[in-house]
Amino acid sequence: MNDLTTGLTWDADATASISRLHEPIVIIAFEGLFDAAQSATSAVKHLRRAGNAVTLAHIDPEEYFDFTEQRPLVSLDSNDKRVITWPKTSCFGIRTEGDQPDMVLIVGIEPHLRWRSFAATIATITKHTNASLVVTVGAMVGMAPHTRALGVVGSATNETLADRMGLGRPSYQGPTGLIGVLHTSLHDAEIPVISLRVSVPHYVPAPPNAEATRSLLARLELVTGITTDHQSLEVAAADWQQRVNEAVADEPDMARYVANLEEQIDAQAENLLPSGDDLAAELQAWLREQ
Repeated sequence: MNDLTTGLTWDADATASISRLHEPIVIIAFEGLFDAAQSATSAVKHLRRAGNAVTLAHIDPEEYFDFTEQRPLVSLDSNDKRVITWPKTSCFGIRTEGDQPDMVLIVGIEPHLRWRSFAATIATITKHTNASLVVTVGAMVGMAPHTRALGVVGSATNETLADRMGLGRPSYQGPTGLIGVLHTSLHDAEIPVISLRVSVPHYVPAPPNAEATRSLLARLELVTGITTDHQSLEVAAADWQQRVNEAVADEPDMARYVANLEEQIDAQAENLLPSGDDLAAELQAWLREQ
């Protein structure tokens, strides 16, 4: 099998930092198609700010970006020197407290080019950090009313893991994005993958969406047992909902449309994650068995 890994640069202290991580869980989000209202990347950045994150690696953008589509930014530093900031993917390590799994966070912008090589590079990071599991977090616009809890759907590529956790199996067929390629690549490399994705109201697609981010973090905590401090977003989430309420109230047609969405959501049983408190314990038991 050809080694497609390219553009990966480890930090000078990465070896020492990785040695202090114990079977971490890799958590991934990319800005782009799978990041409606930037809810998913905001979730990973929230974890980075909340934890004592150390830089582990970067993936050089030169191989993976069309810079006419994702242009670098130029700015002046404190000495009036021009500095160019390139789009990049960064990797961070976080030690957690108690019996919680440690974390490896990967966050960046969805690349335009060489997805197979990019997926192979992500697999290399996963193996090099001795990670036990990969969780991708994402957000898609959907028929979700803002007045209801924004549902988080979970799936797993591993059949046994999906059954143990009460998750669905990926069933979509058709054109896919980077996340679809990444899931298949990791699965083929025998790396277990869980996908968590929140539904963002399609009529409020603009960032930020604190409620979508909070919902993702709450479900991530439920599944993995990692404390995500999602409660700190409750005030911002309530403010977001109130602002949307006020905007909808000024538009009678929109108010009727939202009421119709509420009826549909209340009437159907969504394929959402189970809400039991033992999900994290079940996941850890499965990982030990592997």
